[in-house]
Amino acid sequence: MSVQSKHKPEEETQQPVKRRGVSKWTIIQWFLIPLLLIAALAGGLVAGYVILGKREFSDVLQWSTWKHVYDLVFAP
Repeated sequence: MSVQSKHKPEEETQQPVKRRGVSKWTIIQWFLIPLLLIAALAGGLVAGYVILGKREFSDVLQWSTWKHVYDLVFAP
């Protein structure tokens, strides 16, 4: 009787690594989501200043208004 090895030679079949390219949707997400967040922030600031604060919309577009708000919030 011949002694046969119980171990069969393992086949070294490696599947090629699949590299996914960056899809168009991923690129759109990287630019669209931050843009929407900034738009939501601006819309919230305008709504809060005009509706809740009962101020003029034209004041929203002035830099001095937001500088004054910043100084009030972060005053020492």
